[in-house]
Amino acid sequence: MSDNFSQSHRAVELRVNSADKALEVDFENGVTFSLPAELLRVESPSAEVQGHSPSQKKVVAGRRHVGIIGVEPVGNYAVSLQFDDLHNTGIYSWDTLYQFGENQDAIWQGYLKELEKAGLSREP
Repeated sequence: MSDNFSQSHRAVELRVNSADKALEVDFENGVTFSLPAELLRVESPSAEVQGHSPSQKKVVAGRRHVGIIGVEPVGNYAVSLQFDDLHNTGIYSWDTLYQFGENQDAIWQGYLKELEKAGLSREP
């Protein structure tokens, strides 16, 4: 049995860039993404944010200044991130992080539209 849970991508290095409030991820194929903490927090793959179906997804507002204060490995296939707002329940697989990196602009624009539709703000 594979210990990477059939991941298409594998991270080889992760760095928290506290100054830029971002997680930098290097993948084995040579691709590197810098993922804003705010994006990772508001799109967290946790049940708290995603719910248990697409219709239950929550729009998380007020996280413009959120930072990452901890990164814990989850086996060889993912990490758990702890944010300074104390959210820490999402498990970010390598494929999830890669998908966030590849689609960062579209994900971000979708998030901004959802905030606007709900009358919410990125500001705390």
